Amino acid sequence: MQGNTKTTTQHQPVRASVAAFVGTMIEWYDFYIYATAAALVFGKLFFPSADGFYGTLAAFGTFAVGFLARPLGGAVFGHIGDRIGRKKSLVITLLMMGTVTVLIGLLPTYASIGIWAPILLVVLRFIQGIAVGGEWGGAVLMAGEHSPDQNKRTFFASFAQLGSPAGLILSMVMFKIVTSLDDATFMDWGWRVPFLFSAALLIVGFAIRMGVNESPDFLAEQERKKTAAQPAEDKAPLLEVLRGAPGLLAMAVGANVLGIAGFYFTNTFMLAYTTQYVGLSRSVILDCLLLVSVMQFIITPLSAYIASRIGYRRFLLLTSFVSIFTPYVMFTLVDQGSLTSLTLGVGVAVLFMGAYYAVIAGYVSDSFPTRIRYTGISMAYQISGAIFGGLTPILGTILAQQFKGQWWPLAVLFSVISLLSMVSVIFLSQRRGGAAAQ
Repeated sequence: MQGNTKTTTQHQPVRASVAAFVGTMIEWYDFYIYATAAALVFGKLFFPSADGFYGTLAAFGTFAVGFLARPLGGAVFGHIGDRIGRKKSLVITLLMMGTVTVLIGLLPTYASIGIWAPILLVVLRFIQGIAVGGEWGGAVLMAGEHSPDQNKRTFFASFAQLGSPAGLILSMVMFKIVTSLDDATFMDWGWRVPFLFSAALLIVGFAIRMGVNESPDFLAEQERKKTAAQPAEDKAPLLEVLRGAPGLLAMAVGANVLGIAGFYFTNTFMLAYTTQYVGLSRSVILDCLLLVSVMQFIITPLSAYIASRIGYRRFLLLTSFVSIFTPYVMFTLVDQGSLTSLTLGVGVAVLFMGAYYAVIAGYVSDSFPTRIRYTGISMAYQISGAIFGGLTPILGTILAQQFKGQWWPLAVLFSVISLLSMVSVIFLSQRRGGAAAQ
């Protein structure tokens, strides 16, 4: 019996990593199908009175609502994760996300229920954002905190990051299938299929997540509180983060910008930009994003491994520095209009941005103490997403409309995003200090 318990415990790091990967894959699949639908469908079906530009802007506005809700999710589920348990928090977020996604797939359009259609879409998107706000931080911690080696935490945490490209691949495959339908069928019911498919994923994800034990770090922290000679005042984790570590939180927010805003620039905004301003077909850009996502899926664990060998700080500074210059290569190639040039262009940007994204989660999480770690990294990531992730497709759309035929303002936007993260990593590493900064 004891041997079985020991074996089970030994297998927990692998189980936790797999659960983090599968769980975040499902969460991000749900999130990405919304992003894709916002670029291709929602403007016409839920905001039909607006022209193409304003309809797309309104659809991206509902997309941004989800980002605005994410800090709330980070605060609520961060509190649950830091005080009640990482596992309980993650199970709730998964159930919320899957249920809401299915409901979006069943939602009547403006033609059926009028103004209630966009209102309900915004409400569901807000709830979806709350769920995502609580998911990411917990998944990163469950994988990293189950690591058998302190120095491998960032590597194990990268499995949660692996779920992002995997979710995008799955969402692209689903939309590739449904966009092969004729336009009338796709706009009638085809776009709903990826949302309804989430029900099957929810069942699988729930079963896997229930098979993982609670985080060892969380259990150790709970035991420490019980045995402390003079128990410290049990402050709300959010208040402790905001009052006790505002500078650390600000640097963590900035460090996450490239991974979040850069991703939605290349995978959400570029979907609308290439179809509306470059004149490419939906199928071409979806093929491009699918190929690029496969590349990111491959480079995520590879990047985490390389970073563990050369140093996480050095790796993050290198990839963010190169990312400052990649958008100029990207847009030069995108303007050529072929699938090959488009894939090469977007691929160059995603190569370095994706490598940065693979490592930043574990690096930031180790900056916060265990008792507020879930709340700290969740709030940092979600505030960054609310400010930079949600607004990036909107700002990109405005710039594309304002500077028609000129891509340099868009390239500058991406460069600023990269520079902000690079500077934040420099300051964050100074706060981490010692071996943690290596």
